[in-house]
Amino acid sequence: MNMEKLELLICENLKDKTEEFKRVFHGRGNFYEAYTFLTVDSIDKILFACFFQENKEEQKIINLLKNIAKNNNFETFVVQKRYLSKAPSEIVFGRLEENLFALENSLKYSIDFSKKNIGIFPDMKKGREFIKSISKDKNVLNLFSYTCAFSIASLAGEAKQIVNVDMSKGALSIGRANHHLNNQDTKKVKFLPYNILKSWSRIKKDAPYDIIIIDPPSFQKGSFAATLDYKKIVKRLDQLASLECIVLSCLNAPELDTNFMKDLFKENAPEFKFVKRLENLNTFPTNKEEKTLKNLVFKRDLL
Repeated sequence: MNMEKLELLICENLKDKTEEFKRVFHGRGNFYEAYTFLTVDSIDKILFACFFQENKEEQKIINLLKNIAKNNNFETFVVQKRYLSKAPSEIVFGRLEENLFALENSLKYSIDFSKKNIGIFPDMKKGREFIKSISKDKNVLNLFSYTCAFSIASLAGEAKQIVNVDMSKGALSIGRANHHLNNQDTKKVKFLPYNILKSWSRIKKDAPYDIIIIDPPSFQKGSFAATLDYKKIVKRLDQLASLECIVLSCLNAPELDTNFMKDLFKENAPEFKFVKRLENLNTFPTNKEEKTLKNLVFKRDLL
């Protein structure tokens, strides 16, 4: 793909843009080989580009995106250089207001461009839609909750209770604020700042859970490695789950495919049967090697 085709693709994806958060170019996962280092998001009046690797064409790409932003009526264009240690964000033009949020399916999620991860992952939209659709009157466990986006979607779907677990107190504080941003009653929501792999007794206190969401980082130094630690969670499911529990098992490690996850369940929690894989958004293309996000649904079946 050359730069002209890049421009055409982004502009095509911007034709139906609204105020809602939308990924308009996703180069990650080696689908677009020339631009594996680049993502571009439309967030209401903000165009946001991330460079994950240094590239000799970087300034040319920034200039191209600047023109695209102006031609598509964006008020602000922000570039983040994720390959630098502090992942600084630069405002190319425009300005950033305080207390910014991204909108998804009419729900609000606070975002902060001074952080490496701004506060919400747009590729998980289908996952949040699925959880919202099955949450009515359910007891929900949200593992690796980060800023509690699944919790917000679940409460919007009329969940009975949601337990969010994440070792980052800061992320959970943002999660609590996100619920308030959506005028949601947090009396139904718990925020547990624990290392999941060391806190099973506390997590079990609110069991059995009707829905369990497992959405870990693919690798987080000192706390989680998918190849080693995902199995530890799957092995605990029978102690946490209700009789007809539904599990949304998520993984974004490009080196691991759906068979890795299916085999984990088959070997470590055989009563949880594979139901389906949720489709990715069309702006997050899936290649043959499955290097993009994998959202797999399992359901407990004791027969």
